[in-house]
Amino acid sequence: MNEPRGGGGRAQAGGRGQVGAEPRGGGGRGQVGAEPANPVAAVRAVLPSLTPAAQAIARIILDDPGLVVRSTITEFSAVSGTSEATIVRTARALGFAGYSQMRFALAAAVAKEPERLVPGDIGPDDPLTDVIAKVARGESEALADTAAQLDPDRLDAVVAAIARARRVDVYGVAASGLVATDMSQKLLRIGLSSHPFSDAHLALTSAALLCDQDVVVAISCTGETPDVLVPARTAKDAGAMLVAITNNPRSSLADLADHTLVSAGRETAFRPGALASRISQLLIVDCIFVGLAQRTYESANAAIRATREATDRYRGR
Repeated sequence: MNEPRGGGGRAQAGGRGQVGAEPRGGGGRGQVGAEPANPVAAVRAVLPSLTPAAQAIARIILDDPGLVVRSTITEFSAVSGTSEATIVRTARALGFAGYSQMRFALAAAVAKEPERLVPGDIGPDDPLTDVIAKVARGESEALADTAAQLDPDRLDAVVAAIARARRVDVYGVAASGLVATDMSQKLLRIGLSSHPFSDAHLALTSAALLCDQDVVVAISCTGETPDVLVPARTAKDAGAMLVAITNNPRSSLADLADHTLVSAGRETAFRPGALASRISQLLIVDCIFVGLAQRTYESANAAIRATREATDRYRGR
């Protein structure tokens, strides 16, 4: 099942392997290399990394993206209570050449999927019919946005690294801990040595004993969770390859990782640890799992048969 790593190194293609942002080398955190395919998802992803002034503008965009489409920069400045210069800087931090380009990108999104630009957060007085519709829309958008920005080449590099790893540790706490457990269980099912850790002390204990034949998958929506970030850094220092699954491609975790796969779920006041966040992470996990099963088809298929027979015997005893 596991191949030696040989001399091929870490299968990196051009730097850190981040998706959705340029490598950090000297560019800082304020610039995104290419205009995002989904501007609303892009704003949501990098929101925690923006300055307070830029965050205020970004939240207006998230609450009512159509406002930008309808407004000139002067009008938007009046509505947001910020200067035109701040708006331009924010647009550039989000990956656009300026306000006009951001406005056009949002207008294009309106043309393709107008319902996306309707304010969709759940309010305290929303009837349950609206709650159902908004939650369902949030989950489906999270899946679509994650799939759209998931780089097949980067995913393939992660699959190749895990396939030849001696062992795979998966770190995640709270809602991300559920995803970590799911991933580890899937890897175990196809015969890979994998352990999930949601306790920072246990994660650190394991991380300190890893080596360059191991892979760590660190899962954190914000990419700033200390209970995930500190063990991930310890594992990286021990020589393990680090894969990050995070909503924020400019986070500390993404900065540390060898490969970053970006999820697109969002959390709100009424849905902390929302299903949209978990389901977007689970989509990435499932893509990794299927890629591994394809790459190691014979051994994976044999492992699935053996584990199924064992559980069938237990149920039928």
